[in-house]
Amino acid sequence: MESVFEFERSRRRDGATCIVGIDEAGRGPLAGPVVAAVAAFRKQDFAPIDTETEKEWKLVRDSKKLSEKQREKALAFVRDRFVVGVGIVSAETIDRMNILEATFLAMKEALSDFRRKAEETGLATDDLLLLVDGNQMIPNLSVRQETVVGGDASVRSIAAASIVAKVTRDRMMLEYDALYPAYGFAKHKGYGTKEHMDALRRLGACPIHRMSFKPVFYSVPENVNRNLLR
Repeated sequence: MESVFEFERSRRRDGATCIVGIDEAGRGPLAGPVVAAVAAFRKQDFAPIDTETEKEWKLVRDSKKLSEKQREKALAFVRDRFVVGVGIVSAETIDRMNILEATFLAMKEALSDFRRKAEETGLATDDLLLLVDGNQMIPNLSVRQETVVGGDASVRSIAAASIVAKVTRDRMMLEYDALYPAYGFAKHKGYGTKEHMDALRRLGACPIHRMSFKPVFYSVPENVNRNLLR
């Protein structure tokens, strides 16, 4: 398992002393929050991983390629071995800011939460390198950043963050399903499936829907004949 942290080791050799991954879940759905997570391996020397946990490490990969059961198992493994921070931004704030800015806000909140957790556990964050999944750096952030396209599939720290963000959001959507059972949030997690769109047309929007997203906006009868979103 020498190659588990190959990417992180290369950045460590370049001089970074605290290397963390960051990813988000929930940019595309029509309902619910956007969630971001930060994850840093507790042993920042990135020593070779013991072979006894090889099977578990194989689950620390792109969360979208794991089943729900695998993600839950991977989350427990990640939380035991990584320092984790989470940021959550509501649908109401998404409507007020737009989804991109809300995602950046969730990422900043996740980083702040991570710093608090790191201080509690004794992980030094003075010289921090943030590995960001995708091709967009987080604006107005006084931290060294590096974007990694497809990072959730190639960088273990980003993969760990993706699992935390995905499972955290999915659990929230299960709670919302109990509040608004007619929409099927437990199945589609707020994405625009046929079931969800049928419910929107039949029932209109509920309090966790993102009214700035066109399919939701035009599900409200008085907005059907309007040409522009507010």
